[in-house]
Amino acid sequence: MPTTIIFPLQLVLGYVPWLLCLSAYVWPRLRSMDPIEAQRAIATLHSFRIFGLVFLVPGVVGSHLPADFANFAAYGDFATGLLAILALLTVRTPPLFRLFVVAFNLAGAIDILVDYYHGIQVNLGAIAGELGATYAIPIIYVPILMITHVVAFYLLLRPQFQTGGATVAAS
Repeated sequence: MPTTIIFPLQLVLGYVPWLLCLSAYVWPRLRSMDPIEAQRAIATLHSFRIFGLVFLVPGVVGSHLPADFANFAAYGDFATGLLAILALLTVRTPPLFRLFVVAFNLAGAIDILVDYYHGIQVNLGAIAGELGATYAIPIIYVPILMITHVVAFYLLLRPQFQTGGATVAAS
């Protein structure tokens, strides 16, 4: 089977186990958590996106990985990771925490969507071997990142109401 089929197939199917895991284990827990703690859990996952700079490390990726793809992917992930870390550092200041939560989720979701666009433009499926050791990132890690961006936006937008002095999120 050619990489032009394998790579996009794995990319799309990478979402399936994460969606199954999310629906069975993660979503019930996040939905029942305090809204700030739920966003904190998501920010913790995204704080590891600083690892995205690996797309710029020679020897880890192939020398023929297009620079426009690698640079945007690397710096987009790095910026998102830094914003997530800033969110975690400001968790005790809710307005600032919320600002950084919105910022890292917007930056991160846009980064992933633009990376998909760039991947199509450079025909990444045909040169997927140039991803080298980073091949697993779009197949395994990116799906859970995109899914948790959607979850974070949902949690930010869902109605909140007061019950007995405590903030409770509507399910």
